[in-house]
Amino acid sequence: MNSKIRNMIGHSAVVIFIALLAGWGLAMSLIGGFEIFPGYILPFEMPGDPSAWARAHTGGLLNGLLVLAFAWVLSSLNLDEKKSFHIWWMIVGTAYANTVFYWAGILAPNRAITAGSNRLGEASLAGLVGFLPAAVFALVLMAAMVIVARAAFSKDN
Repeated sequence: MNSKIRNMIGHSAVVIFIALLAGWGLAMSLIGGFEIFPGYILPFEMPGDPSAWARAHTGGLLNGLLVLAFAWVLSSLNLDEKKSFHIWWMIVGTAYANTVFYWAGILAPNRAITAGSNRLGEASLAGLVGFLPAAVFALVLMAAMVIVARAAFSKDN
């Protein structure tokens, strides 16, 4: 198996693991603590609201699956080493940038959707940390899709 593909499978597992942690955060934010044993909840407040935890959980799972899907895509397309490397960092980078975005969105009053304040809330460091990499990698991912589409429709492959 190609080392880039194995590497992508590993990064997929890391991103999915982080998303699964957000699932625990979601459960604890919904019930207001952690169930020590049936019927007894150790009460505490989680930062953010349950919908932000749900986005971090489901969005993270989807980003992990994106990396896994593109491991298969790279194994299916006959890309040269340079294009293969570009797709690798573009997809893996997107998954981590989006993971940071979702987790920062839990803490950011503006949900990390903009660098500054918006109608959802005020600007914050968490919002900036979440927004900037996600915005950059949203464009990077679009470029990756162009590369993949061209390779898939190419008669040379």
